[in-house]
Amino acid sequence: MERLICLAIGYVFGLLQTGYLYGRAKGIDIRDHGSGNAGTTNALRTLGKKAGLITFLGDAFKCVFAVLLVWVIFHNSKADIMPLLKLYTGAGVVLGHNYPFYLKFRGGKGIAATAGMLLSFDWIIVSCALVTFLAAFLLTNYVSLGSLLIYVGFMIEVVVLGQMGYFNVAQPVLNEMYILVALLTILAFYKHRANIKRLLRGEENKTILFHKK
Repeated sequence: MERLICLAIGYVFGLLQTGYLYGRAKGIDIRDHGSGNAGTTNALRTLGKKAGLITFLGDAFKCVFAVLLVWVIFHNSKADIMPLLKLYTGAGVVLGHNYPFYLKFRGGKGIAATAGMLLSFDWIIVSCALVTFLAAFLLTNYVSLGSLLIYVGFMIEVVVLGQMGYFNVAQPVLNEMYILVALLTILAFYKHRANIKRLLRGEENKTILFHKK
């Protein structure tokens, strides 16, 4: 039951579509422009750096706050599976972000929400994810590539740290964590399927934050 509660809490928080709301405040539906989704990269390309930053922070911290609420509710009664409950909450946020029912299930791709999940999950994992993304992005200027590598790294790190006993949970709980992270990774690759095709063809759009003068 607690798993479903965490998913539901996460989904409700995920419904806060920062990019969509920011675009509406500017008089547009961001999903009708650029790549057609309500995420950080499209906000950046469509409405500028300020919009991109606000969208990223809003979408990331809605996951942080969702996990914080779950911790307040369950940290005493379910401390032995708290890492798993954090993952379920993060998964709920990603689902709410990607598939908001009130926007006909047209949201973003869940990467900023995932960043919030990592931020609230573990400092080692979030540090590795940040290094991975920055290295990929700064070397290639492909946001999509960095985003996908975050998930690949996340999956590897959870398995390695889990088998080392870092999360201090029973093996059945670890197995459930591995499955959940694998499903989130598959979802991320599915949401980026068009980007992957463009990357393979060398046609993916680059994001240049600082233009040389």
